[in-house]
Amino acid sequence: MPKTSPPPTYPLMEHAADLQAGSGRAMSDITLEAAAAGELSSDDLKIKAATLQAQAQIARNSGYTQLAGNLSRAAELTAVPNQELLQMYEQLRPRRATYDELIALAEKLEQTYQAPETARFIREAASAYQTRDLLRRN
Repeated sequence: MPKTSPPPTYPLMEHAADLQAGSGRAMSDITLEAAAAGELSSDDLKIKAATLQAQAQIARNSGYTQLAGNLSRAAELTAVPNQELLQMYEQLRPRRATYDELIALAEKLEQTYQAPETARFIREAASAYQTRDLLRRN
């Protein structure tokens, strides 16, 4: 029978020694001293999807399902380039997109970035915007 690892627990820095920064550098190497010495890059300060998923699992195990969902969606969005992510946020502002544009965004998230939870969230938003008359009019 394969050995299973225990579920992650907080604080992650103490209980998940294999955590890495967005650059791949070990989290234990991301220190104030390294920052002061100019040894860190912007990628060292980015979070990896695996870290967010570990946090989501902790939240889920603790009964915080809404927080777990938020963290899972955040993990999915780490694959989206920043400029594109900002454009997506702009589309989600009231009256900035049509229903079809939001559905197309959801499909792109699902197909291009393998982000099904975020795509589901966008579809829910599109329906809510339609109900509340918050969609852009053509």
